[in-house]
Amino acid sequence: MREPSASRCGRVRPVHRHAWLWEPLESDVTLVVRPMFGAKAAYLDGKLMLCFCTGAEPWNGVLVCTDRSHHPALVAEFPELTPHAILPKWLYLTEAADSFERTARHLVTLARARDPRLGVAPKPKHKSAKSPRRRLERPGL
Repeated sequence: MREPSASRCGRVRPVHRHAWLWEPLESDVTLVVRPMFGAKAAYLDGKLMLCFCTGAEPWNGVLVCTDRSHHPALVAEFPELTPHAILPKWLYLTEAADSFERTARHLVTLARARDPRLGVAPKPKHKSAKSPRRRLERPGL
């Protein structure tokens, strides 16, 4: 396991347990890794591809961000994938699976190759409710 990294504030932060999985993607200039659901989400070309979770089940493994239409093909190739218990629109690979490392590594390879079965475009963020109000124009003023 890698050493903890120092933050800008000088505090030591532990390295994410699954960081080794997205390391092969780090040479891709479009890679963005962001926090999501207490996990780390990997985006390529603006698409959400994979989400790496280290919490308690069902948040301990890899979420495969995909459309439901791709579930049958991905499950046929990787039988250990199942619809996530909370987010069934995505597939889930639990860290408890015997083939976790091999399958997770293969999923990262598919993401890097831009397999069309992987990736979803994130929904645009809603404008804040505190946005400036338009002034109502009153006739004759």
